[in-house]
Amino acid sequence: MSDRRPTAVIVLAAGEGTRMKSTTPKVLHTIGGRSLVGHALRAARGVDPLHLAVVVRHERDRVAAHIAEHDEDAVIVDQDDIKGTGRAVECALETLPDDLTGTIVVTYGDVPLLTSETLDELVTVHDRATDAVTVVTATLDDPTGYGRVVRRADGVVTAIVEQKDCTDEQLAIREVNSGIYAFDAAFLREALTEVGTDNAQGEKYLTDVVGICTRRGLGVHAHLVADLWQTEGVNDKVQLARLGAELNRRTVEQAMREGAIVIDPATTWIDADVTIGPDTVIHPGTQIHGATTIGAECVIGPDTTLKDVEVGDGASVVRSQAELAFVGPGATVGPFSYLRPGTNLGAKGKIGAFVETKNAAIGEGAKVPHLTYCGDATIGEGANIGAGTIFANYDGVTKGHTNVGAWSFVGSNSVIVAPRTIGAGTYVAAGSAVVADVEPGQLAVTRAQQRNIDGWVARRRAGTKTDEAARAATDTKDEQR
Repeated sequence: MSDRRPTAVIVLAAGEGTRMKSTTPKVLHTIGGRSLVGHALRAARGVDPLHLAVVVRHERDRVAAHIAEHDEDAVIVDQDDIKGTGRAVECALETLPDDLTGTIVVTYGDVPLLTSETLDELVTVHDRATDAVTVVTATLDDPTGYGRVVRRADGVVTAIVEQKDCTDEQLAIREVNSGIYAFDAAFLREALTEVGTDNAQGEKYLTDVVGICTRRGLGVHAHLVADLWQTEGVNDKVQLARLGAELNRRTVEQAMREGAIVIDPATTWIDADVTIGPDTVIHPGTQIHGATTIGAECVIGPDTTLKDVEVGDGASVVRSQAELAFVGPGATVGPFSYLRPGTNLGAKGKIGAFVETKNAAIGEGAKVPHLTYCGDATIGEGANIGAGTIFANYDGVTKGHTNVGAWSFVGSNSVIVAPRTIGAGTYVAAGSAVVADVEPGQLAVTRAQQRNIDGWVARRRAGTKTDEAARAATDTKDEQR
């Protein structure tokens, strides 16, 4: 961290982003589980500014509400009808205290790979150089779309020219402006009053401050960064996908460096806020989203999607999907399970093949092995739910809850009609429809007594293969007698 905190970080997020061709504001599109502006806020907060301001305009209320959710202390600044990055910064300065001194950092809401570390380097370089302006630059093979950094023969920066205003000679320049700056606060405020709109777009450019700086004989420093991805902005959905893939590559690589075992990084997606413990194995085709936390020595995947899930040490989740769920230490899930919000699987518990759970607390060592819907239920320690069981939790008007006591057994193909209590240490016979509570130690049976009707096949299915098989089996039995 720099020895000096920046006085303010101003994030520019007012643009419409027409090239995205979307009803969603550009800065609200997501990669790595965060919005573009969410990444910008995270990077800005990482340098601990005294003030953090975000300039908005397009879809103002929607964007401002999103920013407030992510950073309630950020100052929302409304840009007026005057267009341009210079005017956006000017609006921010008008909103912030008018006696600001020190360093002001300006960055963008659509540069998601920019890190706090790079911003901190910018502040450090700016403070040490004692220049009025420091700009982050990069050298690109294809600089199309970027403002060009114009230098004198001795390397001193003299101007930054937007592509639309470039001469043919300037278009050949490969060093580009990232749009990320550090300014002396007093100089910035004064210089912006001199910036006009006499350019191809009729906008008030922040880049014109650089020219004002050089005309006054003040220093302009360029901080060239090698990691080009940190300077790349998102203008359309192709770039959104490119930057999303690069962010994921970095996130997966970091997870491996911290001890996770990722079998196939190319088919693994991990969001930026996910944490994974050491020696956890992530198999191919796995997506881990949101604020998911996974303990040590787990097995996740293949073909598994987790979102906002907590997985305890030593658990396994195989070919399954889960959201807002908890999987306890040593528990097993899958294959082909669906854990909906509110699922809480206790230590060493089991949710098996083709099981769907919702708002279900499944106790330590309890098992819901296969082919079951378990919704709005509490299942006690060691209980076993047989295959094909349905917790009928909805009567068309209200949801009902079912409690199954510890070490109880529910037989296969049973229906439990909620609200219901099945006491500890009980049995429910296979094929039962449980419509009354079951007391501890009882056996619940609701199926009709079986009847075997002699001669039915011979009378009703005469001449069929079934009749032939029955006659042959009867003859064999008669011979054996």
